[in-house]
Amino acid sequence: MEEQAGLVLKVVVVQGKRLVIRDFKSSDPYVVLKLGNQTVKTKVINSCLNPVWNEELTLKLTEPAGVLNLEVYDKDRFKADDKMGHAHISLQPLVSAARLRQILGVSTEGETLRKVIPDSDNCLAVESCINYKDGEVVQDVWLRLSGVESGEIELKIKCKNLHVASH
Repeated sequence: MEEQAGLVLKVVVVQGKRLVIRDFKSSDPYVVLKLGNQTVKTKVINSCLNPVWNEELTLKLTEPAGVLNLEVYDKDRFKADDKMGHAHISLQPLVSAARLRQILGVSTEGETLRKVIPDSDNCLAVESCINYKDGEVVQDVWLRLSGVESGEIELKIKCKNLHVASH
């Protein structure tokens, strides 16, 4: 079976801030990412409202670039996991910047390709830059969680070209 050329999305779930309490005094959060019919999740961090995951998850990008959905849950042992908020971000700006970088041949390390401002297409807490770093197009984002009193999640989203393997 031959691997097709395309785009791979690597999402580093960096950390969470001010997550809501869902257990007695704390929560045991984990993050679920959904893109189309793909679902990946982080490990559970026990008893923490400001967790640091630094966990890289991989998803395959299809055309047109969709919306990356994020859900945070509190792991419970004896009942259904509690929701701790959700967020979304459109991947279109990232994919467009990656294409533009290829067309223009941008190879300057640290070059800012695009800025994305908080709007209805995303749950950005602050403006986000899409940069060219270490051969990858990278977007650092802070997403504000919806459906809860507080909470933000930091992601580092990397868009990578997947070339057909010839060896």
